[in-house]
Amino acid sequence: QVQLVESGGGLVQAGGSLRLSCTASGRTVSTSAMGWFRQVPGKEREFVSRISWSSGYPYYADFVKGRFTISMDNAKNTVYLQMNDLKPEDTAVYYCVAGKLGSRVAAHYDSWGQGTQVTVSS
Repeated sequence: QVQLVESGGGLVQAGGSLRLSCTASGRTVSTSAMGWFRQVPGKEREFVSRISWSSGYPYYADFVKGRFTISMDNAKNTVYLQMNDLKPEDTAVYYCVAGKLGSRVAAHYDSWGQGTQVTVSS
């Protein structure tokens, strides 16, 4: 099992920036992808971004392209999500994920962080 610890959420005004961090520990040798989902009350979790652990290739949801950047530090087993030009509709709980299979489907990830709240005020 892989344990994930997130940090970096908070309150920011529209147009501002935040950087989320997620550090993995445990059986990370089985991890091939890490990424981020988000969820607002009453809605399903939605894919935000993921990164291939071997190649570093990033994938993004259309609604964050050009604004968010995912990156990783293999030596620290840490993935980052730099969020720029934040909008009120980006308000959600953001979850870090890790799994053997890179995917945009939440059910394909077997390790989830506790979630970090991001609130963007207008």
